[in-house]
Amino acid sequence: MKLVQPEIGLIFWMCVTFLIVLFLLRKFAWKPILKMIGEREDSITSSLVAAQKAREELANLKATSEEVMKAAHAEKDALLREARDIKDKIIAEAKNTAQEEGRKIINQAKESITSEKNAALRQLKEQVVSMAIDASSIILKHQLTDPKQQEALIEAYLNEVKAN
Repeated sequence: MKLVQPEIGLIFWMCVTFLIVLFLLRKFAWKPILKMIGEREDSITSSLVAAQKAREELANLKATSEEVMKAAHAEKDALLREARDIKDKIIAEAKNTAQEEGRKIINQAKESITSEKNAALRQLKEQVVSMAIDASSIILKHQLTDPKQQEALIEAYLNEVKAN
């Protein structure tokens, strides 16, 4: 039962021992423990601040990358529109050039046909004139007075012309 009822001497020495341990802990261990706890607290605080800064930087980078992507898409769209416009202009110019060249070729062909036609008509007129002169000279040579001879002569001449 002595354990349940402590004596005064035991209580005194326990208090003295407790105070000595408390003094020693305060003198040698308390400051390093508080210093470690403070360093740990500072480390945690700085880590939280760094994490917050990292989140903010990540958000800024994300926003910046989105802006860059939007600008790149806009530039791509502008380049595609410009390329389409240039393509359409080139096609239109090619069509216009082809049409002009076609008109020139057609006009040259028409002029060529007209000049060939005029040359053929001139040659035909010359042949007709030549034939008329030949017929006249033949008729004048024979000095025909008889209409039957004239008809026979004309028929022979026509046969000769048809043969040529």
